[in-house]
Amino acid sequence: MIAKTLAELEDVLAEELISLGANDVEIGTRMVSFTGDKALMYRANLHCRTALRILKPIYEFKAETADEVYETIKQVNWEEYLSLNSTFAIDAVVYSHIFNHSKFVAYKVKDAIADWFTEKYDKRPSVSLSNPDVMLNIHVSHNKCTLSLDSSGDSLHKRGYRVAQTEAPLNEVLAAGMILKSGWKGESVFIDPMCGSGTILIEAAMIALGIPPGIHRSNFAFEKWKDFDKDLFSDIYNDDSGTRELMYPIIGSDISPKAIAIAEKNIKSAGLNKYIELSVKSFQQYEEAPAESGVVITNPPYGERIKVDELDGLYSMIGERLKHVFTGFRAYILSYRKESFDAIGLKHSKRFFLYNGPLECEMREYEIFSGKRNELPREKLSRTRSDHRDSYHDERNSREGYRRSKRSENAETEQNSSSFKRQKREDRAGRDSRSGRGERSFDAEKRPYKKPEEGERTFSRERKESGRSFDARSKDRPRKSYGEKREGYSGKEKTRRSSNIPEGDSYKSEKSFKSREPSKRFGEKKGPFLSKNSRPFKPKKKD
Repeated sequence: MIAKTLAELEDVLAEELISLGANDVEIGTRMVSFTGDKALMYRANLHCRTALRILKPIYEFKAETADEVYETIKQVNWEEYLSLNSTFAIDAVVYSHIFNHSKFVAYKVKDAIADWFTEKYDKRPSVSLSNPDVMLNIHVSHNKCTLSLDSSGDSLHKRGYRVAQTEAPLNEVLAAGMILKSGWKGESVFIDPMCGSGTILIEAAMIALGIPPGIHRSNFAFEKWKDFDKDLFSDIYNDDSGTRELMYPIIGSDISPKAIAIAEKNIKSAGLNKYIELSVKSFQQYEEAPAESGVVITNPPYGERIKVDELDGLYSMIGERLKHVFTGFRAYILSYRKESFDAIGLKHSKRFFLYNGPLECEMREYEIFSGKRNELPREKLSRTRSDHRDSYHDERNSREGYRRSKRSENAETEQNSSSFKRQKREDRAGRDSRSGRGERSFDAEKRPYKKPEEGERTFSRERKESGRSFDARSKDRPRKSYGEKREGYSGKEKTRRSSNIPEGDSYKSEKSFKSREPSKRFGEKKGPFLSKNSRPFKPKKKD
C-alpha cells in the first residue's frame, strides 16, 4: 500500500505506520510504502495524523502511448471493483514526457472502464466527481503506470471538525506533523499564543488524549467497496485502548477576538472544549508562564499583510517574551523568512524543513534557558550545538552525493541581507531539483525506514510506551454497532467511541476550507499567485 503525505513528513508518517503494525516500510518522496492486511488499511485511515490518503495498488504496467494505457486498463476485471450501479472518479498524477497532461490520462482510463462494461452489459457505471463510490488513482512516471484504489476518499487532512476558519488556516496534517516532530505527547503544558482558528490546539489535544484524527469524518471511501468488512471496521472504530487522560493543560490565545470565537466553534465541534483553555490575549501580554516547563508551538504571521518594520518588531517581541517569560520551555516557531528568525534573536537548537502550501518553510526549535549560553552544562551544550540535521536528511544527502557546507558560528549574522528562499534553494538543490521529478513514482527507488539511533529524540519510542493496542479492548461499557449514525464525541450516550467528552458537544458537518496559501512572497509587488521567483510545492526545473 501507499500512504501519501506532505514533503518532509515522510519519516513521521513511517513511524506512525510502524506503530500500527505495518511491515516493509519504505520512504519515498511525499509517500511511504508498506505492507499489511485489510485491518491495517482501516487503521491507517483512521489513525494516521500525517497521511493525506491511503492507496491500494491493484495493477502495474508500462505504456508508451495513450492507446496502450487504454488497452491495458481494459484488461482489468472491473467487476471486482465496480458494479453497473456504482459511481467512480479518477485522479491522475503524471510525471512523464510521454503524457503531458494528467486529465488526458484520466480520460483514457475512464473510457477503458466505460467500454469494458458497455461491451459486456450494454450499460456502464456513471462518473461522479463529488462523492463517487469508488475513487481510482493512476500514477504515471515516464512509462511506468500504477493503478490504485483510493481507500480514503476526501483528503485525510479534512478531519471533519472544522466548522469555521480564519483567513489563512493551517493544514491539519502540517499542524500534527509539527507537534509530532517536536516530540510532545502530552507530558507537559502546551501553549499556542497565536492560535488563530485553533488547528494546532485541536491536533495537540487529540494527540495527548490518544483520539484518532479520523474519528469525526463522516465516511471513508473503502466503506463503499465490495469487500468492505463492516464488523471489522466497527471493532477498529470502537477500540479505545489507546485513549488516555490529559495530565497537563493545553492553552491557546490570540490578539483577535474574532479568531478566538472561530477557535471556540472548532474546538466545540471536535468535542474538546473541556480540555483547551482559550483567551483573547496578545503574545506580548504574557507576563508569567503557567508552569516551570512546557512546550510552545505557534505559526506567526509571515508578512503578507503587514509592513516589514511591524513584522520584524513582532518577531523581536516573540524572542523577548520567550527569553524572559518562558524560561525552561521548548519553543517551536514556523516561518519562511530568514529575516524573521533573525529578529527573534535566539540561537536555535534544531531546524525542521516543512512546506506550508507552496512555501518552503522552517520550524526552528529554541531551548529557553536563563543566563548565558556558555553556562549550560556540557552535555546540554553539546546537544544544542549539534548540526541539527536528523538521520533522514543525512542519509538522503549522502545517498545523492550532496553535503551541506558547515556554517560558522556567525554565519547567520554575515548573511542577514541574503534571501531566505535563496539560501534554502542552495541548501537543497542537490535533492529537490526539477530534473529528478520524473523518478518520483511508486516504482522509483525507495529506502527502508531506519529508526533513529539510541539517544535521539523520537516519538516512536514514547508511543510504544503508551501501551496502545488494537487487540485489547475494554468490555465494561455498552457499544453500538458500526452501522448506527455517527455523532462523533457526545455526552452520556457514547456512540461507537468513548472519550469522556462533556455532554452537549456533538459532531457538526464539515465546511470546505483552504490551506494557508499566501498570494505572494513577502516584499514582492502584487502579481500572479506564483511569480517567476516563487518556488511551488513541486519544484520546477531551472531555466
